Amino acid sequence: MLRFLVRRIIGAVVILFLLSVVAFLLFFGMPRDPALLMCGKTCNPAQIENIHHVLGLDKPVAEQFWIFLQGLVMGRDDFDQGPCPAPCFGYSYHTNEQVWGTLLDRLPTTLSLTLGGAVCFLLIGLGSGLLAAWKRGTLVDKTATAGAMVISSMQIYFLGPLALAILVYQTQMFDRPAYHPVTDDPVAWFSGLIIPWVILSTIFAAQYTRMARSAMVEQLQEEHVRTARAKGMSRRYVFFRYAWRGSLIPIVTIFGIDLGSLLGGAIITEYTFGLPGLGRVAVDAVSFNDLPLLLGVMMFGGAMILLFNILVDAAYAFIDPRVRLS
Repeated sequence: MLRFLVRRIIGAVVILFLLSVVAFLLFFGMPRDPALLMCGKTCNPAQIENIHHVLGLDKPVAEQFWIFLQGLVMGRDDFDQGPCPAPCFGYSYHTNEQVWGTLLDRLPTTLSLTLGGAVCFLLIGLGSGLLAAWKRGTLVDKTATAGAMVISSMQIYFLGPLALAILVYQTQMFDRPAYHPVTDDPVAWFSGLIIPWVILSTIFAAQYTRMARSAMVEQLQEEHVRTARAKGMSRRYVFFRYAWRGSLIPIVTIFGIDLGSLLGGAIITEYTFGLPGLGRVAVDAVSFNDLPLLLGVMMFGGAMILLFNILVDAAYAFIDPRVRLS
């Protein structure tokens, strides 16, 4: 297991390096001058020259990339705003703040939204999927499957405003969604995120319902499950002891990808409910052509996906003893 994890971590570092190359060339190696994108049509030559100096665009591309890598690993102290500790993505051209500091400030909002939504859609999705598989062919199964297909066709930008109109503005059952640090007021933290959690989990829960049902139905047809039933074991015992664990492999795989993607920024959900998370940062970075900030969000999101892919691979051996990591 340790050897496997070491190999996966080394592979993730290589992928991060390749991602940094692609991201750097995409943002700073493009034919059009990035300074013009950031400064706009009102830029004068002095402003453009200053942006070139701040971003290091007045140097060869290879030297720029080397300085960029050094900043990620060791930090930089050549910015006019002051030192930039590692991992240094530079300073936001719009807010004049460190990109990494901005990401850390917004991370608690995205983390709270992601983890709360994940708990909701796992409980709802897996529960309804297992129930549909247990009652396969019955009205319960057909209702759960049809409901999942209908709900999965809806989108957050439709359900979000609808939930706000009904639950917040008309009935006033809930306050308008907002983020409050859990360490300051846990009750306000929970009540401020419950509507985004439910809406975010609705879309994912529908997908996990269909996935859990299909995985369970497939596992129930496996030879070792039929053998256990032939030995006289109860249906309930076989369902949870053998079929359930085997069905978790595809579910955990997709869950790791979804969780890593959401931690990179739940853009639509955060923008719909006005939550100041990483997704909102990405939207603002695009709106203001803030290349350092957009590059930081992209790199952070890629790192989260790689991290959770490693955790998923490591979890395989614990979920299913038939899987051996060498």
